Amino acid sequence: MPEIIDLSQEIYEGMPVYKSLPQVKMSIHNTHEEWEGIQNPKVRTPSVYKMEMGEHTGTHVDAINHMAKEFKGQSIDTMPLSMFYTEGICLDFSHKGLQELITANEIEQACHKAQLKIKSGDTVLLCTDHYRKHFDTANWGKGPGITAEAARWLGQQKIAAFGVETMSPGVPGISNREVHKICGEMNFTHYENMVNLHLLLGRGRFRFIGLPLKIRGGTGSPVRAVAVFEE
Repeated sequence: MPEIIDLSQEIYEGMPVYKSLPQVKMSIHNTHEEWEGIQNPKVRTPSVYKMEMGEHTGTHVDAINHMAKEFKGQSIDTMPLSMFYTEGICLDFSHKGLQELITANEIEQACHKAQLKIKSGDTVLLCTDHYRKHFDTANWGKGPGITAEAARWLGQQKIAAFGVETMSPGVPGISNREVHKICGEMNFTHYENMVNLHLLLGRGRFRFIGLPLKIRGGTGSPVRAVAVFEE
């Protein structure tokens, strides 16, 4: 049997979201007692929840149309599924501190240290251990991120995507906006808010799956991202 490692956050009401994005709201829409016609039940057992949240909630992938206004029309439902079903590698940047930048040279060095090579079509995951260190604390929004030149270098490797544990791929106010735009220009994407990346270190290549919802015109989508190690 293959080993499947869950790389996705839980989604729940009140969870941290990026800056001004919609807060997650959940309420009971229907109960089993209602469906069974029980009047004035002492307990309410949920049968359907009503949920309100943004596309960029929890572990999610960005669509190309999210990267900048000039990419209008390149929504999540138009992106090929092959972008979300790839081979993957995970690189160790757990030594990086708050708001530290990750450069292209450092990514190359991490590949050399791990004896891994980035292939065309890969998903490259960057483990900073920021989730385990700072999730739901005052420092959660102050994670490390890649530089614009690192984003361009990754694009030159013809990857499908890269993934981070933080709420943004670059450091907000320093590189984040430019990183997004480079992804759009070079037609690759990124995953944010990933977890359990430390479990992938030192294990070589794996199958990465991060399929989005088919949202018409969507600018992104929550995903259930996983790494699969075959026997």
